[in-house]
Amino acid sequence: MAVLPVITWGDPRLKKNSEDVGEWTPELEQLSEDMFETTLFEEGVGLAAPQIGRNLNLAVIDCSCGEDPAQRIILINPEIILEEGVQVGPEGCLSIPGVREVLERPQKVTIRNRAKDGSWHELVGEDLLARAFCHEIDHLRGRLFVEYFGPVKRQVIQRRYQKQARS
Repeated sequence: MAVLPVITWGDPRLKKNSEDVGEWTPELEQLSEDMFETTLFEEGVGLAAPQIGRNLNLAVIDCSCGEDPAQRIILINPEIILEEGVQVGPEGCLSIPGVREVLERPQKVTIRNRAKDGSWHELVGEDLLARAFCHEIDHLRGRLFVEYFGPVKRQVIQRRYQKQARS
C-alpha cells in the first residue's frame, strides 16, 4: 500500500465531473487500498479519486479512522437518492488542509452504489456517514464543500487558506 499525494484547492482536476468506473480490476482494488491508506495517513474520514488526480467516480470512506475494518466503504459510481433531516456541524477537506467550517448537510442519506461485482445496492448513512457520503459525492461531481458558502465568505476562507499554506 502507498500514501498518495492529495491535490489541493485551486487544482483544476478538482473541478471536473468524474467518469464512471467500469469493470472492477486488480488495479482499482490497489487504488482503493492506497486511498484508504492515504485517508488514514492524512487523518481524514474519506477520499475521492479526483483528490489524487484520478478522474474516476470512486471514493473511500472510513468513519472509524482505521479502528474498525468493517466500517470501510468503497463508493463506486454512487448517486444520492434520498436526503432526510438536517444536521449542522464542522466539516473539513483533505484538499483544503487546515480549513474547517460549519456546514448544513442532510441528517440521513440513502445512496445507490455499485458493488465490485457490478451489482447495485442501497446504503443508508446517518450523522457523520451521511455527511461523508455527501462530501465525497460532491467531489465526484467537481464540487468542494466551500462552494456552499456565498462569495464573500468563500473569499475569506480562501484568503485564510492561502495565508496558512504560505506559512
